[in-house]
Amino acid sequence: MTVRSNGRPEPEVIVNFNDGLAYSKGKMEQAFHAGGLLEKPYKAAKDTLTVKREDVDLIVHELEIPRSKAEKALAANNGDVEKALLQLIS
Repeated sequence: MTVRSNGRPEPEVIVNFNDGLAYSKGKMEQAFHAGGLLEKPYKAAKDTLTVKREDVDLIVHELEIPRSKAEKALAANNGDVEKALLQLIS
């Protein structure tokens, strides 16, 4: 059992489903650990593009659009501000 910050152990969670089966949280975690499913770290995709904050700020300020839309436009144009601006304007 894991221990919470207040010193008490985390309660065992059992979920009963309509099919009559019940699943215990502790047993499910043991099954996943035994298979190695929880031990593999998450790796980010290698082809992710990091856009510059200054470029995003420029597009947001000039076109008065949301940051998410500016980031998507920059990502679609491989971080090229000029191409992103042209795409958003047209």
